[in-house]
Amino acid sequence: MKSCLIVDDSKVIRMVARKILEDLSFETVEAADGQEAVNQCELKMPDAILLDWNMPVKSGIEFLRDLRVMPGGDSPIVVFCTTENDIEHIQEAIEAGANEYIMKPFDSEIIQAKFTQVGLL
Repeated sequence: MKSCLIVDDSKVIRMVARKILEDLSFETVEAADGQEAVNQCELKMPDAILLDWNMPVKSGIEFLRDLRVMPGGDSPIVVFCTTENDIEHIQEAIEAGANEYIMKPFDSEIIQAKFTQVGLL
C-alpha cells in the first residue's frame, strides 16, 4: 500500500484529504506544519506528499526545500494543494521540486486525476 503524508495546518482539510486518499487505498499520515512534516519524513519517507503552502512554524515551500536535500527526500511525489494560484507561486514550487499543483478547494476527482497524472494511481 502506498503512503501519503498530508501536510496542512487545517484539521478539516487534513480530514477531507485523509478520507479521499484512504478511499484511493493510501496509507495516510498527517502533519500540521512543515516542521512536523520533516519529523514524519525522518521517521518514514512517504511515497507521496500532499502539501499546503501557508502554515505556521515552517511553510510548505520551506519544507519542500528541506525535504529535497534529506536522504531519500528526492523520491516522494509532492503535490502542492493551496490557495496560492499565481504563476510566481506555482513556478517557485516547481523549481523547489514539486511534481504537481492543486488549487483549493479540491475534491476526490481532482486528487484522483492529479495522482494518476504523476503515476501514483
